[in-house]
Amino acid sequence: MKKQLIWVGVFLLVMMTALAGCSAKPEASNGTGEPGSGGETKLIFWTFVDAHQKFYESMAESWNEEHSDQRIVLEATTIPYDDMHTKLLLALQSGVGAPDLVDIEQSKFPNFMKGVPQLVDLTDMITPELNNIVQSRVDIYSKDGKYYGIDYHVGATVMYYNQDILNEAGVNPDEIKTWSDFEKAAHIVLGKTGKPMITFEGNGNWSWWPAISQQKSDQIDENGNVTVNAPINVKTMQFFQQMVKDGVAAVAPGAGHDTEEYFGYMNQGNAAAVFMPFWFMNRFTDHIPDLKGKMIIRPMPAWEEGGNRSAGMGGTATSITNQSKSADLAKQFLAYAKLSKEGNLQIWKQLGFDPIRTDVWTDAAMKETNKFTEYFGADIFDTLLTVKDEIAPVHIREKSPEVFDAVRNKAIPDIFINMKDPEQVLNDVQAELTR
Repeated sequence: MKKQLIWVGVFLLVMMTALAGCSAKPEASNGTGEPGSGGETKLIFWTFVDAHQKFYESMAESWNEEHSDQRIVLEATTIPYDDMHTKLLLALQSGVGAPDLVDIEQSKFPNFMKGVPQLVDLTDMITPELNNIVQSRVDIYSKDGKYYGIDYHVGATVMYYNQDILNEAGVNPDEIKTWSDFEKAAHIVLGKTGKPMITFEGNGNWSWWPAISQQKSDQIDENGNVTVNAPINVKTMQFFQQMVKDGVAAVAPGAGHDTEEYFGYMNQGNAAAVFMPFWFMNRFTDHIPDLKGKMIIRPMPAWEEGGNRSAGMGGTATSITNQSKSADLAKQFLAYAKLSKEGNLQIWKQLGFDPIRTDVWTDAAMKETNKFTEYFGADIFDTLLTVKDEIAPVHIREKSPEVFDAVRNKAIPDIFINMKDPEQVLNDVQAELTR
């Protein structure tokens, strides 16, 4: 009798489970990109920046509010930088395990363009927007005329000036038009305040790449040839090194502009300026609090009258892998988050980046009070508008990661810390890279 009761119980449990399965609300899929029967589709997203994850989660919520018939369930994960790129490369090479959407940092992108790209072609969604965006910021994620990624920002390099130091020296930053003007002003600042005008990195790429990009030079050309020792590059570094020798420039404490030593140095008002990409604003707001209200943003000096006064630097593309089972929906969502006007407004509001859509730069939302306008003033995008057509594309090619490492870890320390002859240093690095 007891055994019969047990079997009856098992039978009832099975029947109840089956009935529940028939009447239960459908769940979103639990496989990458698989659509669920309840009008929801799961999309997996990998990034290496927590703020990027939060941005996409926010945009997914907005998408679902506006697309009730195409709801997505975004499973976003932040993975350490090197681990994520390695994991992605292995997944694409093996043909399994890749996410639907993924962030790929600019210097790593060439690794994913080798051979036949395992990323989805985004040309059909990007081309209609080329008149609204800074094209160079999608060109760097292209191959053979096809686009494979969309950046978060332009990364326009600007000059950050400490207005208090310049006022003390009687220097008007708006009268600095060229690097020759800048050098003259630097000697005045040093003479009047005893402080260097600018800092350069002793280990990095940001005191080199923007300056040569302004002159339409690069570390590697459009055909993938290494051009580290191009004449313009040598001349630029000779000029900068001489500024250090003259005392009007200083090597950044900690050897970089993204170190705690440097933040402390600048927070004490020890240098009058630095040029860095737009995204460096949040280093000031978050790590250099005492200069709030003292810093202003202006264009970089041109190397000659009428020359470029900015350069697009750094960046992270969001791409779609060819393993996505819902690539069309992923493309629609990506366009919504990164190509739409509202998406670009949110990139500024949430991330503090300069969006790739320049038509939003004139939107009233760009002057709304936030931590950046409170720190630098409300004219940030007025400055960017004056240089939006002066941002030449950089060349990201297969050999770029190797070149970046050599410049960052060999050339820059030798030039700015060891004070070796720039021409010899760049010739040596060129020879090593082309051996």
